[in-house]
Amino acid sequence: MMGKLTSGLYNRLVIAIPYTWLLLFFLAPFFIVFRISLSTTAIAMPPYEPVFSLADGWAGLWSKIGELSFDNYSYLTEDSLYFNAYVSSVVIAGISTFLTLLIAYPIAYGMAQAPRSIRPTLVMLVILPFWTSFLIRVYSWIAILKPEGLLNQLLLSLHIIDSPLIILNTNTAVYIGIVYSYLPFMVLPLYSALEKMDGTLIEAAQDLGCTPIKAFWRVTFPLSIPGVVAGCMLVFIPAVGEFVIPDLLGGSQTLMIGKTLWNEFNANRDWPVSSAVATILLMILVIPIVFFQNAQAKAEERGK
Repeated sequence: MMGKLTSGLYNRLVIAIPYTWLLLFFLAPFFIVFRISLSTTAIAMPPYEPVFSLADGWAGLWSKIGELSFDNYSYLTEDSLYFNAYVSSVVIAGISTFLTLLIAYPIAYGMAQAPRSIRPTLVMLVILPFWTSFLIRVYSWIAILKPEGLLNQLLLSLHIIDSPLIILNTNTAVYIGIVYSYLPFMVLPLYSALEKMDGTLIEAAQDLGCTPIKAFWRVTFPLSIPGVVAGCMLVFIPAVGEFVIPDLLGGSQTLMIGKTLWNEFNANRDWPVSSAVATILLMILVIPIVFFQNAQAKAEERGK
């Protein structure tokens, strides 16, 4: 009896810890941002009003709630800049995720097919870029992609091009930066799914008349779909709100919601509007998260 009570208490504690973490570091900041999004801009510190204070008491707090409004959300629908920024961010993140998947899948497949003795080394090589600062790695692409950079010098020396390519400060540079930076997030889930796959299934498919390519599409790829979904979510979700890569590698025509948020918070000091932008961005990202959770649940049901 005592063992069951201890086990039940332990299980509740294990569940309570992550939920407490989410409550403190996700829900609480989200409600703060959402509350600011319902405020109006003010030339003060903080630059919005009304400002709630516990010194006002419950009556004072309740009276100020009536001053909140959804005008900032209405403003976002009137200015096409924000809509274009959302659409551009989703498109750039989607294309980058697709390109990352195309590059990462052969890498993960090769790692899964490699001898077991060298697989840990291959995994270490995949995560090796994380040992260097993210900002330094992005800055290095400036030296590579600029007109007098290493890439153009190499192509010119090989007589592949006659004049330097203009890659830096374009969307192409943003794609390169995102794919390079988030490639490990795609490789590792794919490798985890492919490494667990039973190799005898491929042999059975080929014994039944499948060619290697047909066996891949009918056996290997369907079994790796959980890894594909997980990798795509791990790349797509942070790429939508990416700021550093578009700011350093993208040009003035590169419009992403991360740069828009930065300008609203720091240049315009319009915290209420920027909070509304951030709230809508979070709502947009909830959609792929829910899709990912449903895909995982279906995969678990099929496994059972």
